Amino acid sequence: MESEMTGPCSVVCLGEALIDRLGPPGGDPAVDLPVDDCLGGAPANVACGLARLGTPVAFVGRLGRDAIGEAFGSLFTERDVDTALLQRDAERPSRIVLVHRSHDGERQFQGFAGNEGAGFADQALEPGPLPQAHWLLIGTLLLAAPVSAAALRAALRQAQSQGTAIALDVNWRPTFWDETADPCAGPSLASKAEIQPLLDQAALIKLAREEAFWFFNTDDPGAIQQALSQRPDVVVTDGAAPVRWQLGAESGQQLAFRPPTVVDTTGAGDAFTAGLLHRWRTTPVERMRFAAASGALVCGGAGGIDPQPTEAQVERFLGGVS
Repeated sequence: MESEMTGPCSVVCLGEALIDRLGPPGGDPAVDLPVDDCLGGAPANVACGLARLGTPVAFVGRLGRDAIGEAFGSLFTERDVDTALLQRDAERPSRIVLVHRSHDGERQFQGFAGNEGAGFADQALEPGPLPQAHWLLIGTLLLAAPVSAAALRAALRQAQSQGTAIALDVNWRPTFWDETADPCAGPSLASKAEIQPLLDQAALIKLAREEAFWFFNTDDPGAIQQALSQRPDVVVTDGAAPVRWQLGAESGQQLAFRPPTVVDTTGAGDAFTAGLLHRWRTTPVERMRFAAASGALVCGGAGGIDPQPTEAQVERFLGGVS
């Protein structure tokens, strides 16, 4: 990587920063207008959410030397996200994800735009030294390209040697592995084999209910914890249904909070993750309530980053709910 970060950091978010290009309802985001371009990518969303809440955070990823890269640079600076380890690629562009929106608001990944033959910048992420941190937050998408997969594995080895805990958000997206894949398809046996070492090393695993069944044949977080030798903390989400969790020896369910208004659910899961890590040193019940409130408040505005709440806003919201 191009430079080393100085100073302490609580969380390092490693992975993709990209544009979600939302087509008009019922239209094709590749050709139909108007489109909405939103800064996104789960690790970038979580980094911005953590910074807004007040947790020291760094983002490690690779962006093109293009307008998207400049936009993220400005965003990270505005949010006080450390970008000393952010790489820029002069040959490959930042990734644009095409998102189809149905008339009833449902969204589906439809492919990518911007690749001129050399691939995307995030696929060329290079390994390098990571700062000391309590958490390294990762997903699985870097495994979909050989070069970025090697960088991710190097980061895991370094985290293990430094005593940094791994937080894994599975975030399965089949089109990153195969652009022709059905966006609703589960992981292949080969993909599962690539992802398994991440599951085996993680101290915290967050996964959606369908992902839990794909990888563990159960959505019971306690059973998932027992299936892995390191006995990780496990959080299973299911849209608006209660979040089920097993944190150490404690387990429970957290009902979803209803925000005052619902504008857009984009990034709610990433805001949940940010809230969870931000309040990790509190009791399991407190962690889950804060995380659920963080996710709910993001739904009150457009996009997954702009409406992310401050700690005071989350506390104020929790003060008004039972």
